[in-house]
Amino acid sequence: MTRWPVPSVHLVTDRARLSPEARTLAVELQALEALLDEALDAGVDVIQIRERDVEAGVLRALAARVGAGARGRARILVNDRADVALAAGVDGVHLRAGSAPTHDVRRLAAPPWIVGRSVHTPEEAGGELEADYVLFGTVFSGGSKPDGSPVAGPERLQEAVAACHLPVVAIGGITPERAALARLAGAAGVAAIGVFLPPGRAPGALGAAAAVRALRASMQPR
Repeated sequence: MTRWPVPSVHLVTDRARLSPEARTLAVELQALEALLDEALDAGVDVIQIRERDVEAGVLRALAARVGAGARGRARILVNDRADVALAAGVDGVHLRAGSAPTHDVRRLAAPPWIVGRSVHTPEEAGGELEADYVLFGTVFSGGSKPDGSPVAGPERLQEAVAACHLPVVAIGGITPERAALARLAGAAGVAAIGVFLPPGRAPGALGAAAAVRALRASMQPR
């Protein structure tokens, strides 16, 4: 069962793309928290803190601060670090495709602990039985993956939705126009990095607040 509205808007963090000119981690995190505050004020549903190279103590403190500001407004997940998510007291964890088994992570905390999982094929989506949702991608080109990376397309997204009994969230090259296509393919929501960045920082970047509003509007029934 999903823990947020459908369709939902998920922001995935990438502090390096947000502030490539920053000279210190503290400056990067300050810019990131400002972006997340803007997204929260605009009504984002889920924030995935995906900062794999940050030391555990710093990551825990970041997650705890974001979680405190988001309480009652959005769900905060830490990517692949269940220990950090638990220590920070946030809503759950998002696991990579090859990470620990979902059932092992599920046992670390009682509900409403949220566990999500990245998948890349309809077969992987159909085989995931214990997560709260799956994140399927890369659906479109032009996202954070290198040029030439495999792209599933909306047809494979539709196959993943059909194969999976869980909510399927689309990721990869998401724009408002493509969010509408993902929703037509059956996605329960969309996740992105680039579209939330300040304008000019990435192709199609709108800024956090504008992106939340545009993605949500594009997924509403016509």
